[in-house]
Order: sequence, then C-alpha cells, then structure tokens
Amino acid sequence: MIIAVDFDGTIVEHKYPKIGSEIPFATDTLKMLNNDGHQLILWTVREGELLQEAIDWCKKRGVEFWAVNKDYPEEEKEKNNNFSRKLKVEMFIDDRNLGGLPDWGTIYHMITNKETWETYNLSNKTFEQHQPPKKKHWWNF
Repeated sequence: MIIAVDFDGTIVEHKYPKIGSEIPFATDTLKMLNNDGHQLILWTVREGELLQEAIDWCKKRGVEFWAVNKDYPEEEKEKNNNFSRKLKVEMFIDDRNLGGLPDWGTIYHMITNKETWETYNLSNKTFEQHQPPKKKHWWNF
C-alpha cells in the first residue's frame, strides 16, 4: 500500500517551524509499516531547509521514505507537465483528519487488518453498544 504521512502534528507534536517531540510510537509504527512492505511518502508543507531537517530527523530514528512530497522518487516537478500536489496514494495519515489522529497503535492495526475507521470501531466494541438508539417520538421531550 502507498501511504502518505504528514510530519508536523502527526509524527511529531506541532511546533512548526521547529520540530516538536515525537508523538508516542510514531517512528516505531512507521518502521513496522516499512518492514511490512508499505511505501511511505512524507507529505508535508515543509520545504527547503525545514524539509531537510524533517527528513534527517526521521532518518536518524530509522524511518526511510519512498518519496518526499511527490508520488514517486524520480518525479521531477520541472519536467512533469501533469505535476500535481495531489498525491495518488491509498491512504493519508494526517492530524487534520476528520475526527483527529488516532493513536499509532490503532493506525497500525487498521492498516494491517485493512480496516476503515468504522469497521475498526465496530470490531472493538460489543454488539450491545452498537444497537441503534430507540426512536423517540416527537411528543417526548
């Protein structure tokens, strides 16, 4: 699976332009995803020196990315008329997700088991918890 991963607020606490503290288990999980054969793309607003600092920070902790801010390693913005900032990936891991960022253990579980947020929640609760609420009649206040 090709997975785009944000940096600030996702791998590290959001302290941009500084690099914040690592979010617990982020780099360990990313290394496991790499070892499982997933292709990780670092997808961040960082550019230039700030981008290189993020890449170096990850590399120092053993996290390698297949590509950075592009669809594939060889992609060249200047030579690609169809270059778009919209990645062609199967999944984004980003703190700006609707509902926020799950913990990295949950993220790994969902990817490994090919679960959506909905199916993950259903599989981790008892049947009784998922009964639809009883319908209230309009005259009950």
